[in-house]
Amino acid sequence: MTAGSLPGASGPVGVPLGGKGLLDVLGVAAIVVDARGRIVLWSPQAETLFGFGADEALGRYVARLIVGEEHREEAMRLFGEVLREGTAWAGTFPVRHKDGSVRQVEFRNMRLTDDLGALYALGISADRSAVERVETELALSDRLVSQSPIGLAVLDTDLRYVLVNPTLERIDGVPAALHIGRRVGDVLPLFDTGVVAASLRNVLATGTPLLDRPVVGRTPADPDHDHSWSVSFYRLEGAENRVLGVAASVIDVTERHRADSAAARSRRRLALIADASARVGTTLEVERTADELASVVVPELADIAAVDVLDSVLALRRPGAPEEGPELFRALAVKAGALTEALPAADPPGAVAMYGADRLVTRCVHTGLPVLVEHVGPGDLARIARNPEAAELLARAGVHSYLAVPLIARGEVLGALDLKRDRNALPFDGDDVLLATELAARAAVSIDNARWYQSVRNSAVTLQRSLLPGAPPERTGLEIAARYQPAQASSEVGGDWYDVIPLADDKTALVVGDVMGSGIDAAATMGRLRTATCAFADLDLSPAQVLRHLDRITAGLEHYIATCLFVVHDPVLGRCRIANAGHLPPVRVPVDGPAELVKVPPGLPLGVGGATFRTTRVPLRPGDRLVLYTDGLVETRDEAIDERLAVLVGLLDKARGPLEETCDELLRALRRPGAADDVALLIARSTG
Repeated sequence: MTAGSLPGASGPVGVPLGGKGLLDVLGVAAIVVDARGRIVLWSPQAETLFGFGADEALGRYVARLIVGEEHREEAMRLFGEVLREGTAWAGTFPVRHKDGSVRQVEFRNMRLTDDLGALYALGISADRSAVERVETELALSDRLVSQSPIGLAVLDTDLRYVLVNPTLERIDGVPAALHIGRRVGDVLPLFDTGVVAASLRNVLATGTPLLDRPVVGRTPADPDHDHSWSVSFYRLEGAENRVLGVAASVIDVTERHRADSAAARSRRRLALIADASARVGTTLEVERTADELASVVVPELADIAAVDVLDSVLALRRPGAPEEGPELFRALAVKAGALTEALPAADPPGAVAMYGADRLVTRCVHTGLPVLVEHVGPGDLARIARNPEAAELLARAGVHSYLAVPLIARGEVLGALDLKRDRNALPFDGDDVLLATELAARAAVSIDNARWYQSVRNSAVTLQRSLLPGAPPERTGLEIAARYQPAQASSEVGGDWYDVIPLADDKTALVVGDVMGSGIDAAATMGRLRTATCAFADLDLSPAQVLRHLDRITAGLEHYIATCLFVVHDPVLGRCRIANAGHLPPVRVPVDGPAELVKVPPGLPLGVGGATFRTTRVPLRPGDRLVLYTDGLVETRDEAIDERLAVLVGLLDKARGPLEETCDELLRALRRPGAADDVALLIARSTG
């Protein structure tokens, strides 16, 4: 690269002779003729054009050398006009070549005057076919540039516009005349031109083209909307690699960009819906389901999300769809994508708040329709927040867009999903409304299922507990503690029970049982067996005899079967008599020895019919403990029952504290989250 080709160089810029500039392509020849018509100057290009060398041409009359006889008169006339009148002449004239052929030559003739006043004629000439070829190429280039649907521009080495085509004028919204001599940043003040200018400088310096670079911005043609373009830059070089500047092509791909963005947005929304399908409603817990919904929408859809349910809905009151007046909401979940002052403005989970009819969330549940405020103003915050202090927090956090969609399940409005944006610069739009409505509808069904499940489960637990005895009575020679814990993964009533029955002579019957199955029928069977057990225990029968009577009763109870462990403690003899009907063995914890499973015959469950039961005698000295339990305490799906029984024995061997604490320790250590079975636990300690 020559010094004159460096970007930003000042002063004359040139290249050595012999380059391939425009004059070289045309092969322009120069001839000077004196006033008598004799050739006095003859350029090398003239030799190429006419075939005569300088030694053959100099001093010869030009008309005789290169003009045919038939054209000499016209040539002399034109020659005279140029010399006498000084009129320049341009046109095509037939010239005789040395080889005898006649060729059309393009001339530009003008008069010259030297310092002595002598006149000369200068003829600048080129082959007509070469001129026509260049003219055609220039015309074609001009049409291509001016009519191209692609925006085209040429910038000089100072990165100032020197050419702009009409398409780029339309793209920029700036006339070509206002481009020329100015830089990109001067023409497009709304555009972040820093990266573009850096790219142009790099292309100018390295010569490495930059192709199909995506650019997004705004122009004076459309200052309110973003547009997208695909731009390419490449360095322009002239003869001898002289750097002329940078050419730029600009293709408006806004529609394609918007379509791609819409497609990507649709994919993200589908992914969010799929994510919600997998993550929302994993349990039948109202609060957990609401928390899952809030976690899904933050931060993909909103910066802050709250799930609020009408308090009347959770209480299973159906007053009908309200149309006016305030509403009492219970907050179930609140989530934020980042630490923000808007979070304390929301009602904390579990809180109950009254919102007036003028509040947007109230309007949402009254109408059952989404409420969208694309651009939140001060007046809107007063209708969003619960009080002026909360509105001030939202304002300081920069909340600028708000959306509330109703939670509707089976035609009933349960509450609302409340969404806000403070960090995300884009406001909520119609697509966001559709997405939030879809997510809310899916979650509402799960919330509705969960609230009904919790209601039924609460009723089931209440029924179950009503069928169980209250606090164990104080008995002579015994300290007793008991627990009942319902199943966590089922809404149906279980059949586990325990009982402490006072008998004559200070004896006490200790009972645990488990009716197989679940539901109201199982609970009813449990209640009948408990009643029957109390009745038979009063007859002073042996434990084996009591189980035989219960077996006959159970066999007639619609195919229900049950397991049962019946124990009679005698404080006078310091022992227990035990009979087993298919139940897990009790654990005896001696005061001065290791805990152990009591070896009692397993027997058959009640209801099988014809079973033989045996009574086993087990000592229970002062300080000894006897632990009765149902299978819900120890059984799991992934561990063998023997291993679990060994864990139970190990825990009891260490748990030598108060009985109430021991009950809690066992439940805490052995019960698994989401247990599918209920459990009854009874611990008795001999006091002597």
